[in-house]
Amino acid sequence: MVETPDIVRPPAELSAALAAIGSATASGELSRLGIRSAFIRGPVTWTPGVRVAGPALTLQFLPKREDRYPVDEYEEPEKQLHRHVMYHTRPGDMIVVDARGDLESGVFGEMMLTYFKGRGGTGVVIDGCLRDIGEAKQLGLGLWIRGATPNFHAQTGIVPAAVNVPVACGGTVVEPGDIVVADDDGAVVVPVKLAPALVAHAREHAEWEEFSRIRLSEGGDLRRYYPLSEEARPEYERWRAEQDTA
Repeated sequence: MVETPDIVRPPAELSAALAAIGSATASGELSRLGIRSAFIRGPVTWTPGVRVAGPALTLQFLPKREDRYPVDEYEEPEKQLHRHVMYHTRPGDMIVVDARGDLESGVFGEMMLTYFKGRGGTGVVIDGCLRDIGEAKQLGLGLWIRGATPNFHAQTGIVPAAVNVPVACGGTVVEPGDIVVADDDGAVVVPVKLAPALVAHAREHAEWEEFSRIRLSEGGDLRRYYPLSEEARPEYERWRAEQDTA
């Protein structure tokens, strides 16, 4: 019996607040909080319009050494660790996979993703590929991947090696339990300890951006309204007060 560790999950309301913020604002605010780049480079959305955020279950792949791993996908299935990251799934979870940027092996296929969806999972971010992509896109999950392939997970040159350990996905460190925010712009990793400050800063940012968007749509001066200038701040404060009393 293979045993793998579970993750510590942050409060669900933090993930919900970050999903509402989106990846672009999360990335910008994290930069202001000292994180140079939290963007996972490489995987892109294959499910446009989907925006999710949730704690990361992580899966690490390594180069294959044939004497250490079953060759057939149905041989000794419980030794195949890509299954075990799925076993930890709780509602709202994401799976983040360091598949080494490999474009040949499909980390998961339709059956595995169906199980993940049935357990309440919301999305996967893979520095690599999926297979059964047509069926996978019909499941209602968010999919951020490099591409699609007909090959199964260990058919070519990589194998799953560890579950719920720190991984480097798309050149970005992801700790188990980090909150991943993903949408059409890509996927961003939010350290849990920074999430409350990020949410507070982002809400203020979103408010003045909404005001500025209105003024710009009316032909307002870009120099005055984006970013919000000190000259325009009294006008913004009056607008915000009006919204609070409306």
